[in-house]
Amino acid sequence: MKLVVGLGNPGEKYKNTRHNLGFVVVDKLGKKVKGQGESWKFEKKFKAELLDFTLFASPLTLVKPQTYMNNSGLAVKMLTAYYNIHTTDLIIIHDDLDLPLGKIKVRLGGSGAGHHGVESIINTLGTDQFIRVRLGIGNEKSHSGEHKRISFSAENFVTEEFLTKDKSEVKSMIKQALKAIEIIFDQGLEAAQRQFN
Repeated sequence: MKLVVGLGNPGEKYKNTRHNLGFVVVDKLGKKVKGQGESWKFEKKFKAELLDFTLFASPLTLVKPQTYMNNSGLAVKMLTAYYNIHTTDLIIIHDDLDLPLGKIKVRLGGSGAGHHGVESIINTLGTDQFIRVRLGIGNEKSHSGEHKRISFSAENFVTEEFLTKDKSEVKSMIKQALKAIEIIFDQGLEAAQRQFN
């Protein structure tokens, strides 16, 4: 069994924000595989919404932690412990300010690089050895060094909605993320890295 965890913040307030890209991707994957009638179930004991199905003959659970981003590790830890899932069977999908908008990277391990959701997962699991599908949300300001001054607030930026001019690129990136996940399941991590890194 594998867990595919989309990171985000629960609630309408955050629904369409940059930080909720992980939620968007797992929602789209659920719809693609199970159709429009897919039904997420909130599991209180895991503090997460779950959706189960099979992809390329692998049992799979999609996860949306309902703990808020900074405590994402809590839900992930409870799920991996309960189902006895090795961290290499864990795929985390998250926004990434260090990548330019529209860029995707697939990797195994490494630091959280300032992403509080990923850092929470590393801290609670005690390891960084899980797969990440990183979705670029960065722009010129976030990459110019401006963020070191007052003129750019990363915290505000990630909790704002995408600009209208960015939406077609975001839509394309979400499609690429779905493809990356399918390649990981069908052909393995290295094949996905070759295609997207």
